Amino acid sequence: MLQELGLAEGASLDNLLFVATAEEAVQNADFVQENGPEREDFKKELFAELDAAARPDVVLATSSSGLPVTNIQAGLKHPERVLVGHPFNPPHLIPLVEVVAGDQTGEKAVLDAINFYTAIGKKPLQVKQERLGFIANRLQAALWREAFALLAQGSATVEDIDLAISQGPGLRWALTGPFLNMHLSGGAGGIAHVLKHLGPPMEVWWDDLGHVPLSEELNARIIQGVEDEKAGRSDEDITRKRDKALLELLKLKNSLPEI
Repeated sequence: MLQELGLAEGASLDNLLFVATAEEAVQNADFVQENGPEREDFKKELFAELDAAARPDVVLATSSSGLPVTNIQAGLKHPERVLVGHPFNPPHLIPLVEVVAGDQTGEKAVLDAINFYTAIGKKPLQVKQERLGFIANRLQAALWREAFALLAQGSATVEDIDLAISQGPGLRWALTGPFLNMHLSGGAGGIAHVLKHLGPPMEVWWDDLGHVPLSEELNARIIQGVEDEKAGRSDEDITRKRDKALLELLKLKNSLPEI
């Protein structure tokens, strides 16, 4: 799939090197992307090793999905080069990387990270404030919360909810995102018309959105709902088909002028 998207000249699996320790891995590195478990205690211990072993000018990026990097960089000798570089699954295909600075992160490290991700074909996004979950995961969490609430209330099944997104707004969101889509849906009046026309009803919808705590009973319903939706298909088969469709979508997007 990476070959279809286009590899850099000279790319080869022979360039990969596996070592036994973090110190060996980073001592000659020009950029460090950490992908350890999503546990703050683990990352703090690991980054202490990375900080001691890597050259002082090398960016240390954590792939954390939502942990504050300020906590991870605390107490390090070179905290100014530590930041979040959060890719999205599957990371070899999805272009987005969220770059988040901590309280002690320097501007040079942020710029170096953005330039690095851009150079390897990613779409880096600098998050303006350090928030739990950053941007994309917070947006996903808002959708998941309502999806879980609709299921818990009996308003829809797991398959209904997946269908509503995958065959509806998800198709448009993949091309332009929510705000530009809202603007285009307003016709000649654009987003100003939408806000005037649908703003008041939307506030009513917001007030009616659900919030349900996860429970063993709800978790069991979600798990069973996913199994029903899979209808005997294997995870491997679904993943393969999803990634193939993603690849075709990315190739299409790359072939067209940016919307």
